[in-house]
Amino acid sequence: ISAVVIIPLVTYGITLISRFQLWTQPLWIILHILPFVAIAYANPHSFTEWRKFAGEHGDPSGHLDLLLFGTAASVVFSLVAQIGEQVDFLRFLPRDRRTSHSSWWIALLSAGPGWIIFGALKLLLGSFLAYFALSHGVSSEHAAEPAHMYLEAFRYVLSQPDLVLALTGTFVILSQIKINVTNAYAGSIAWSNFFSRLTHSHPGRVVWLVFNVIVALLLMEIGVYKALEQTLALYSNVAIAWVGALVADLVINKPLGLRPQHIEFKRAHLYDINPVGVGAMVLATAAAVLTYWGLFGEVLQPLATFVALAVAFVAAPVIAWAT
Repeated sequence: ISAVVIIPLVTYGITLISRFQLWTQPLWIILHILPFVAIAYANPHSFTEWRKFAGEHGDPSGHLDLLLFGTAASVVFSLVAQIGEQVDFLRFLPRDRRTSHSSWWIALLSAGPGWIIFGALKLLLGSFLAYFALSHGVSSEHAAEPAHMYLEAFRYVLSQPDLVLALTGTFVILSQIKINVTNAYAGSIAWSNFFSRLTHSHPGRVVWLVFNVIVALLLMEIGVYKALEQTLALYSNVAIAWVGALVADLVINKPLGLRPQHIEFKRAHLYDINPVGVGAMVLATAAAVLTYWGLFGEVLQPLATFVALAVAFVAAPVIAWAT
């Protein structure tokens, strides 16, 4: 149902998406915060217990486990690719800064690099809800699922089980639609750009929108969520290699004069395959995947994403200089 609802919302472009996000934002924020307020009032010691919680495999004394650290980093690094969505939305930020210079910069920073602050906060809140669900008898298999998290949390808001279930369902579905209109919009642009570059044909963004939603729905139906940790651990190597190549091009190649000072967007002026970006990304991904498979030893294995980042940073300027 969520997938079907998303298609018409995204078909009409950023204007309708913006309106939908604006209209639903007050309700979403209230439903997001309400459980935490209720828990803080009725069960405040749970926040203290959460900070002491070492997890199923963690050391109660707080000793750092490199394997667990690498696994957690892989999951977080997989979210780095989300910066592509921030760029898609920032394209619609008005360019005229004369009337409100400070608010323009606030909007740019909060919707762009400042996203990581909100992202970190959401990770912490999700961590607390996962612990909260575990401490209330939810199995570890289900404790990380938002529906189970909020079902336990909303019990502190309402006493009627049916109302709790309805409130949880409303919040989860609303959240699904809000995030996936963003994903579907950004994904349709990405598919459109990729295939128009590859095939030199452009059937239209709506075609790729439907394709993107179908692929996402199929992945959910075949149970990719159950293998999320393994999926993200492998995917994060590609994501961080891509972002590493981009950042290296901007912060190393540009100051050294190894690339043009301006960013070229016109397709006719660009190579189909840029050896600097693509080359650095492929090398970094290959090195990271081999590390992930244990080719370079057990110590580096959990740190495969950091290997991807390091290789991308080295490879991008070297390829730029060589070419």
